[in-house]
Amino acid sequence: MFKFLYESNKSSLPTLVSTAIFSLFILAACSQETTSDTSVSLPESNSVNAVNIQNDTSTTIKSLPDIAEIVETAKPSVVSISVEMLSKGPFFSFKDEGSGTGFIVREDGYIVTNFHVVYGSQNIEVALSDGRTYSAKIVGLDRLTDIAVIKIGADNLPVIFLDDSDRLRTGDWVITVGNALALKGGPSVTFGIISGLGRTIRTSGGDLYDMIQTDAAINQGNSGGPLLNLDGKVIGINTAVHSQAQGIGFAVSSNIAQPIIESLTNKGKVERPLIGLSGVTSSSAIAFRYDLGISEGVLVTYVQEDGPADKAGIKVMDVITGIDGIRIKDMAEFLSILWSYKAGDTVAVEYISSRSPNTSLVTLTKRTDP
Repeated sequence: MFKFLYESNKSSLPTLVSTAIFSLFILAACSQETTSDTSVSLPESNSVNAVNIQNDTSTTIKSLPDIAEIVETAKPSVVSISVEMLSKGPFFSFKDEGSGTGFIVREDGYIVTNFHVVYGSQNIEVALSDGRTYSAKIVGLDRLTDIAVIKIGADNLPVIFLDDSDRLRTGDWVITVGNALALKGGPSVTFGIISGLGRTIRTSGGDLYDMIQTDAAINQGNSGGPLLNLDGKVIGINTAVHSQAQGIGFAVSSNIAQPIIESLTNKGKVERPLIGLSGVTSSSAIAFRYDLGISEGVLVTYVQEDGPADKAGIKVMDVITGIDGIRIKDMAEFLSILWSYKAGDTVAVEYISSRSPNTSLVTLTKRTDP
């Protein structure tokens, strides 16, 4: 193409040269008349823009967090966990292996990880960041929050602290540190933001409530590791990744985890009351579909026969709206309030049944699952 343009204009070259000389003469004359206007305004305007760009760039650079420093501080408290379990096949049993992550919460060897990482394991081995390895034993398990506490025989260990997850905002920076894919060479680090708060997700082990959603990559082996804020404190425990999407991972919030960790560490279990029902968060769509008459609350989907709720007259398709005068908007709030009571307590449950408001007294019993 360039060759064609050059050859097609070759015969008229003298004419073009003459025309160009004449044009330059005219431009030179014009520039003498306008020099006083253009020479003053353009350089001044450009110099101001250059200063603004430099200031914006320096501001952006200063606002970027020092991830490496945060990771170096947190890394000694993060451990790799390897487990060995016995799996049953159709004809014989065989040993299977798995991996996960944990973090040290007490100097005398108490470590937090996920329930699903260590549940059913025969042997648990913990590797510290300095290369030391220890056998670990299970202290306590909580299936409902997917949290476990294990212990190793070591002292004077570096501890990492939990922070207040209620202060989090969507868009806050977060960091994950974990044993992703069980790769050698130390923990893997990923960086992202909080994509959502108060999520409910359904897993093979049951529903998990009040979860933190993040786009910081969470892979197999990250389970049980810390989700950190920019202060290097734990605001979540990495738990699950959505298998059908990219950039969607979930963590148990630190405020949900804190009392569970304390109970497992001190008692080896979590004591919760049983109300004897299951439910889902109601919504405008659900309310319209089933003509419930209310769009907020917990829609009862199952009632245990002869359980506390059944004895109090609560039925499937009722919508629970409050406990002891405390308004309930969703399942996470319902469980948070319910679990603040203990077995033997009697609570006033407010609910809508067949579009009519009702209140029943329910005496809670003891929950026995792990």
